[in-house]
Amino acid sequence: MSLKAFHLVFILISILFSLVFGVWGIMSYFNSERVAELVLGVVSLLGSVGMSFYLYFFLKKFKHVSYL
Repeated sequence: MSLKAFHLVFILISILFSLVFGVWGIMSYFNSERVAELVLGVVSLLGSVGMSFYLYFFLKKFKHVSYL
């Protein structure tokens, strides 16, 4: 597995985990009404959006490098 393929998989898994954690944090806030959980959820969702932009620009920049 090339470094590009590893980086792609790692970023995709990070986006997925960040999305799941963000949704969990917001759902947990609605159950307990603790502000810290809401803040963590929102920050995590913003992080997943940021990582999605990073993934787009990463793929755009390294489109000439093979996955092998």
